[in-house]
Amino acid sequence: MFEKPTLHTVLSPRLLDIYDVKNSIVVVIDVFRATSTIATALYNGATKVIPVAEVNTCIEIGKEVGGITAGERDGKVIEGLEHGNSPAEYPRSFIEGKTLVLTTTNGTKLLHMALNNGADEIVTGSFPNLQAVCEYLVQSKKNVVFGCSAWKDRVNIEDALFAGAVINQIKSAFTIHCDSSLMASELYSAQQGQMFEFIRKTTHWHRLAAYGLEKDLEYCVTPNLANILPIYRNGDLVVA
Repeated sequence: MFEKPTLHTVLSPRLLDIYDVKNSIVVVIDVFRATSTIATALYNGATKVIPVAEVNTCIEIGKEVGGITAGERDGKVIEGLEHGNSPAEYPRSFIEGKTLVLTTTNGTKLLHMALNNGADEIVTGSFPNLQAVCEYLVQSKKNVVFGCSAWKDRVNIEDALFAGAVINQIKSAFTIHCDSSLMASELYSAQQGQMFEFIRKTTHWHRLAAYGLEKDLEYCVTPNLANILPIYRNGDLVVA
């Protein structure tokens, strides 16, 4: 009898070390806004996105590859980088055929944590590429760990909502004995019909809306606007 792969949800990077990711696909989730921006840039024709944890590395690699350097800390563009972490900054007319070198507060750091912990594969997910993530995880038939980037290790709702949205579509293909996955699934089930209203209650909404980013945040919880799968290969995120 075929044994279904397992699925777990890690609600904060602080918890990643207690999960064995070596034989798993790790889905890095940073809805507001890193993984939404990554999907958007690749969907609009970027050749690749190079995720880096530190600002100096971002600047150095940008010079080496002739890429666009981008990144924010606490919702603000970092001095020395060219662009921010808004999906709206990367339309096809701007990003097609270019390399994006990206550093963010939470998402790129979690990606490197998963890499250092020996993840079998790493992909990135957000609502704009929801369906692509679902389809890939089901066809892969591998164990899955959802890695929520959170906010400076503090649990956030929007990343858990995305994990729940995927779980609700693919749960029949997995063995799930994981309370955080159940929480995420139930949360999304309760709120899916009122996402724009619900996200306005989150701490991250209040933090980023103060910078005038409301349209960004609504985009980031709208399904399938950039429906490709970013996968990490040899230091780059590329379209699977």
